[in-house]
Parts: sequence; C-alpha cells; structure tokens
Amino acid sequence: PELSLHPQLPGEDRWVRELSKEELEALRAAFEEGNLAGVASRLQEMLVSLENVPLDVGVTGETGSGKSSFVNALRGLDDEDAGAARTGVVETTREPNPYQHPRYPNVTIWDLPGIGTPDFHPDAYLEQVGFSRYDIFFIITSQRFTANHTALARHIQDMDKSFYFVRSKVDVDLYSSFRCRSSSYSEEGVLQEIRQNCLEGLRAQGISSPRVFLLSAFDLSKYDFQLLEETLERELSHHKRHAFLMALPNISLHILEKKKAAMVKQMWLVSTMACGVHAAPIPGLLICCDMDALSRTLQGYCKGFGLDDDSLEKLAAQVGQPVEQLKAVIKSPLATEISNMLVVQLLKQAGGKVPKLSKEVLSSVPVLGTMASGALSFATTYKMLRSFMEEVIVSVQRVLIKAFEAD
Repeated sequence: PELSLHPQLPGEDRWVRELSKEELEALRAAFEEGNLAGVASRLQEMLVSLENVPLDVGVTGETGSGKSSFVNALRGLDDEDAGAARTGVVETTREPNPYQHPRYPNVTIWDLPGIGTPDFHPDAYLEQVGFSRYDIFFIITSQRFTANHTALARHIQDMDKSFYFVRSKVDVDLYSSFRCRSSSYSEEGVLQEIRQNCLEGLRAQGISSPRVFLLSAFDLSKYDFQLLEETLERELSHHKRHAFLMALPNISLHILEKKKAAMVKQMWLVSTMACGVHAAPIPGLLICCDMDALSRTLQGYCKGFGLDDDSLEKLAAQVGQPVEQLKAVIKSPLATEISNMLVVQLLKQAGGKVPKLSKEVLSSVPVLGTMASGALSFATTYKMLRSFMEEVIVSVQRVLIKAFEAD
C-alpha cells in the first residue's frame, strides 16, 4: 500500500481545528497586533516545547522476560548494537538504567531491575527506581503474569500513572507450538490462547479490566504492536504523544503514516516561525525566511523517516544488501545533503505554485491581508515543506520495497 498525502492546505477548516485553544488564541492575538516577528517568536516557543518535551518510559518485569530486548527494540536497536541495553538469561539490571533514543534525546527508555525476587515489595521497588520520573510503565512477562506483576500494577495505578501489560516472546511460543502440532497449527489460535490465558490470570488476581499486548522484541511490526501504538497515541498527552510517535522505529507503513501526520500537523507552526524569527530576504523571491531553521527542519524530516546515513547503513546490514543499492532508489536529498542553498532552490520551485495558496491563507486568517509579504512568505514556505515531505515519503517507500523485495 502507498502512503497518501491528503491535501491539508492552510485555508481549510481542518488546519484551524487541529490547533489547541492556547495555540489558536496566541496566533490570533499576535496576528492582530500586525507583527509577524511577534507571532513567530511566540510560535517558536511552542515548537521548541513540542520538540523537546521529555518522555520517560519505564520497562520492568521478571528476570529473563525480555525487558532489555524490548528497551532496545523501542530505540530501533538490535541487542548487539553499540549503545544497546545489556541482555542475558540472568538478571543484568541492578539499578534503573536510562537509555536515550539515538535520534530523539528527549525520549528515554529506562531498563528497570527485575521484580521476581522473593523479597519483592512493590512500594519499596517504586521508591527504589524513582517512580515519579516515569510517564508510563511497561510490565513485561514471557510466561504468566504473577502476583508480583499485579501488585506492582495496582501500586502504579494508585499513584495515578499509566501502565501496560506486555506478553513478550510470543514468536518463541508460536515456533514451539508449530513444532509440537504442525498438522493442526494455527497462529491466530495460539495467539488467542495466550491472550486469553493472560487475561484470565490477571482477572483472577484482581485486575478488573486488564489490557495485554502480545509482542516480539525481534519483530515489533507483528502481533499487537500497532494496537499498543494506537493505545498510547490515544492516551498520552499532546506533547508526549508527539515525542512517542517521532521516536518509534520505522517498522511499518502504518507508523510512517502516523509520523507523517504528526509532522504535517506542526508544519504551519514551522512555516510561521521561519518567516518571522531571524528571517532574511531570499534572492530572486519576494519573501523572507530563516534558512538555518528550514535546513534543520528538512534534515529532521529525513532523519525521522530514516533517510540518513546511519539509518540506511543499519537497514542495509539487517537485510544483507549493499547500502548503495538502497541509496540508488532514493529520489529526495539525504539528511547530509540538506543545505541553505538547497532550501533556496526548493523555495523557488514552490514559489511558482503559491498564488492560489496565498489566497487560501488570506481567507483563513484575514488579518494577514494587511501583511501581504508575510502571507506570501508563509505560503511559499508551507508549500515547500509539503512538497519536500511528499518526496521524502516516496523515497522511504522505495527504500522499504527495495530492502524487503526478497520477501
């Protein structure tokens, strides 16, 4: 399936509906003052807040349940990669170990000590690991959820934090089931059996409405990871949700679609900010923009979708292909190829398509009518960012198809 970039021009009601009340009022007030620099300054604060909001995720469970592998998978790493959390059949985590996301340092996945010891006490454990720092918890088991898991869950709930039960290593269970009864094997049947067993066990221990997600750290694209992602997207606050989506590994078209939507949603903010703060005239165009800010934005788009050298080399190693073969199908620039000179070229290409868009901008925000040059700068920048995003999405699809063409 192909990713679609549905039209979402600034003149549409949807553009306004997506703004929070605070953002909309700040935007309206600043525009009414007739000061684009003032608008951009306020919106820059919003953008910085959105891009740097911390997200701390605690991963806990019994020894050997796959905690560390799950931490690595969330960061897009294999267990043997540099900087990966240590894994093993014995407990390798003695104290909370923070692991920053390799591309989004505001996202930290914490590998927490195991909870399977005989003297485990949930209240003492939460104090030991610094309970207050975490936004959400994943409670992991590779077999059955025990009284330790449920006691910890109740304490987390009492302290008004979110937790999610994860049944790991389901790929191992599926393989074992196939080996034992190949003639009657049903993957869906085995998964349903595992899920039902977990739910019944949790209810028996007093968890009234348990939610269990079946996963394999070695292939997050399978089983319940999409359901888990949708649940977190729905339940996290706006800024935390954005951080979570950006940090997700690019393991499926579904996640790429979610990332694209999140980036497009804040594109109006980037466009306004780039036209006001440190904006300078663009040679050959009747607009003013902040070239450095736009270069960083385009580089961020490439890195977010894996069009940077590190991501491509890692993918090539995973699928056993030369990285040059993956790069050969890319039509958009890579992150390292983004420069201010390229931004000027892209703005000039977008400039010829802007007149109609400018009218839509003016009709959406009438006070911009007194600031024609500001409206033109905004419309050109917005169009350039949208066009670049389209090229990036097409290139990502080409890379994924090339990488997995053997499948």
